[in-house]
Amino acid sequence: MERMRQARFAIGDVVRHRVFPFRGVIFDVDPEFANTEEWYAAIPAEVRPKRDQPFYHLLAQNAESEYVAYVSEQNLLPDETGEPVRHPQIDDYFLVRPDGRYELKSANRH
Repeated sequence: MERMRQARFAIGDVVRHRVFPFRGVIFDVDPEFANTEEWYAAIPAEVRPKRDQPFYHLLAQNAESEYVAYVSEQNLLPDETGEPVRHPQIDDYFLVRPDGRYELKSANRH
């Protein structure tokens, strides 16, 4: 029987990409890769992450724009800036607490 890996990050955590200059807040977690084969194949083989790790859905931002990102756990680090995430859908998913943490709205809980 396969053991399911424990996710390092949780919904509401603010993270940054290990290589690329973007950051975001996690709004969903897949215990292992659950995107399309086309998406996976589009990643260059030399940097393609393993499938058997958690993948995170982020409300992401970079210097130019806001978007939704799908990122493997191996490519994420905690974001230590304390800055709020700039994304137009933040209020759809989260309540922003006075301390700046993101709390998932009850309507979005599984």
